[in-house]
Amino acid sequence: MADIFFNVKKHSDHQKFLKGMELLYFGYRDFISWPDDVLQTYGFGRAHHRILHFVGRNPGLKVAELLDLLNITKQSLSRVLSTLVEKGHVRQDIGTIDRRQRLLHLTEQGQNLLDKITEHQKEHMLKAFKKAGDQSVEGFWKVLSALIADENRTEILDRVNKDMGA
Repeated sequence: MADIFFNVKKHSDHQKFLKGMELLYFGYRDFISWPDDVLQTYGFGRAHHRILHFVGRNPGLKVAELLDLLNITKQSLSRVLSTLVEKGHVRQDIGTIDRRQRLLHLTEQGQNLLDKITEHQKEHMLKAFKKAGDQSVEGFWKVLSALIADENRTEILDRVNKDMGA
């Protein structure tokens, strides 16, 4: 394996940008390839994966909240969500207080698919965390957190930290 030069003090801002951008690209490419392959066998893609993930992490999530979270149009969400509902991976319940609300839950089939597609990602990420060490993991989280837009960073970090004992 190539030894990557990580001494950031010796890099110009442009070099830091290029290295960060490329490492982020290649890391994400390899991190997402396994789920892509599994999802393809179901006729699904990354948009389906995102919905499965966020509905799985937030049972009872309102459709409107999912729209805001994913920052996508109603039309885009409707197409992908409809497929997941029709194929039995997501269930939509009517809100108890406001009957116009649609509350999303994974079905057992949806949870099984999510478990299947995230199993490899979990192993991949935990292996990388172990190799990098706790201090580097905290630095990685800080960088990713700083990449989130200022206007919704707090909301997103609150959601990410949910159930983390923080």
